[in-house]
Amino acid sequence: MKGILYTGGELTDLVSFARLPSYLQAFLREQNGVVAYFGGLHIRGCVAEPAWHSLHTAWHSDGAFWRTYDAVLETDIPFAQDCVGNQFLLRGDAVLFLDTETGELADLEVDFKHFLFGVEKFPLDALGMEPLRGFQQRGGALQPGQLLSLYPPVCIASAENKSRLKPLPAAERLAWLADFYRQIKDLPSGQRIHLKPSQD
Repeated sequence: MKGILYTGGELTDLVSFARLPSYLQAFLREQNGVVAYFGGLHIRGCVAEPAWHSLHTAWHSDGAFWRTYDAVLETDIPFAQDCVGNQFLLRGDAVLFLDTETGELADLEVDFKHFLFGVEKFPLDALGMEPLRGFQQRGGALQPGQLLSLYPPVCIASAENKSRLKPLPAAERLAWLADFYRQIKDLPSGQRIHLKPSQD
């Protein structure tokens, strides 16, 4: 992987580690998670701290994705995320993509190994890195533990009202996305939503 900003340290969360499929265990033994492609991909590690890197936090905490997103199962493993906080999940051997704005879940029709192959060959497409590239071209850089905020959200942005980019702590960005999803998931057609201005 290129553009590595962070690698996880020692395996300290052995409870989560024991629940993982053998191929993910093998990957995490080599490096306990990584932030690569200058923030374009974050593969979580089995650690207690930092919380933003913790697989346990994403999988079993009060803010776990399965507690918020209707399409996500408790057994789905949120092993990675892209630069804006969309999630990559393992369900059995399949890699799924969770759009954290809309809650839509898509089967990428690859296993973990082929997901990594695809990312290494075509990182821009596989990871949807256009926002990060635009941010970098304007002199921006993501730090480990940060995600890009897009405001307005992609699902309501338009050619005239393009999303503005800024880095946010990952927990703050993911909490905002979860709140946005809760507002829109059962929204009757034509009803307004109220976006928190903190993302503006």
